[in-house]
Amino acid sequence: MKFSKSGHALLAAAVSVGIGLGITSCGQSNTVDYLYVTDSKNNPGQISVYRVDQESGALTQIQDSPYSSGGRNPVAEVTSPNGADLYVINHDDNTIVEFAIGTDAKLYPQHTYNTPGSEPIALAINKAGNLLFVVDTFQAGFTNANPGPGAVVVYPINSDGSLGTNIANGSLPYWPVQNYPSAVNVLTNGSFVYVVNTNNPVSATGLNNNGTNPPSTNSQGSVSAFSVATGGALTELTSLGSPFQSGVAPNAAASDPTSRFLYVTDGLTNQLIAYTILSTGMLTPLQNGPFKTDVFPNGITIDPTGVYIYVTNFNSNDISAFTIGTDGTPSSLAGGGTFATDTGPTCVLVEPALGRFVYTSAFLGNSVTGYRLNPNTGLLTGTENSPYPTAGQSTCVAAVPHGNHATTHVQATSGNGAS
Repeated sequence: MKFSKSGHALLAAAVSVGIGLGITSCGQSNTVDYLYVTDSKNNPGQISVYRVDQESGALTQIQDSPYSSGGRNPVAEVTSPNGADLYVINHDDNTIVEFAIGTDAKLYPQHTYNTPGSEPIALAINKAGNLLFVVDTFQAGFTNANPGPGAVVVYPINSDGSLGTNIANGSLPYWPVQNYPSAVNVLTNGSFVYVVNTNNPVSATGLNNNGTNPPSTNSQGSVSAFSVATGGALTELTSLGSPFQSGVAPNAAASDPTSRFLYVTDGLTNQLIAYTILSTGMLTPLQNGPFKTDVFPNGITIDPTGVYIYVTNFNSNDISAFTIGTDGTPSSLAGGGTFATDTGPTCVLVEPALGRFVYTSAFLGNSVTGYRLNPNTGLLTGTENSPYPTAGQSTCVAAVPHGNHATTHVQATSGNGAS
C-alpha cells in the first residue's frame, strides 16, 4: 500500500553464488516460517525480517534485520513459490528489486529493474513461479500532475529467479488498464489475471488527492480481466465485458484456491464485492452482495484451505473475517467477525507453512500484528507480545515456510494508490 508521509492511507529479488536455494532446516527447530515486512519510513525503504515460532506464532527479528529495500517507498512484495526469492517494488523509484533468500532468511539483493511506466503499486506471481505481474499507476507520459491510465507489465522469471525482458504487447511494453489501478490478482490455475482500477485517487478519509472533495457518486471502479497465454502474453476479455464494473472505489482483490471466486474490497463504500469466475474468465457478481466490512477496507487474503477471508480495515483498526460458502458467498464468522489490529492496518497474510497464524502490517502503528487462527472456526486470537515493532510505516507482508513445512504459496494484497 502506498501512503503519504502525513499518514493517510491512499488507494494507495535471484539466488547469489554461494548461498542455498530456498528455505531448509538450519537448527532453528521452533521456526515454522520467515516473515518479511516492507517499511517506507526511511529513505531508502527497509525490509524487516522475522522468525515465526511454530508453537506460539510469536515473531523474533533476525540478526542484521532490517535490510534496505533498494529504493524509496517500498509498497508491495511477493515471494516466489519455491521460497528462494523475494520481489519488492519501490513506488517512488519505479523499480522492482529482486532478492535471494538465504537458508537463514537473510536477504541478498541481486538485480534492480525499472518498470516502463511510473509509480509501480502492486505485483503478483503465478503458482508456477515463471511469471511476475506488476501494475504501474501510470503509463509512460502520465503523472500525478497529468494523470492518465495505468498498465500491467508481465515479466518472465528465469530459473535462477532473475527477470527477463518484459513481454511485449505489440509495440507496447505493457497492457493498458484504466485509471489508478491498485491491485493485481492471478488465479491459482494461472489462466486469468485481474487488475483492480480504483478510477479515483481516494485517501483513507474518502477525499481525493487534493484533499477537498470525495469522488463523485457517479464514479465507478472496475476490474480489468485478462487471459494468460502459455508464454505470458495477455489478452483482455473485452468481448465478455472487461473492464467489469466494480463498486465505487475498489482497492484490493483476492481469489480462492479453486479459482472459482474473486473478492474485491471497496474502500469508499466499506464493502466486499464477490464474483463467480466463469470458465471464460468472465466475472458474475454473487447474489445478495456486496457484503459489509468495517471502515475503509484496504487489504484482503484467503487462507490456504479456501475457507476463510480476512480483510484489513484501515480507519477502524481491525480485521473483518468471513467464511466462504459453497457458492462463494462470504458470511461473518459465528462468534465474532472483527478483530482489533494496531493502528492503520494494510496488508494481511495467512502464513504458508501451517496456515495457523495471521499477520497484518500496520502503517500508522509502525508494527506487525500477529494472530493464531482457529482452523475450526476461523476466529483469531492475538499471539504473544503482539504487535511487533518494525522499521516504521509498514506497508505489506510476505512469507516463506521454513524447513519441510510448506503447504501452499500465499500472497498478500492491499489497496494501493498514488499520492
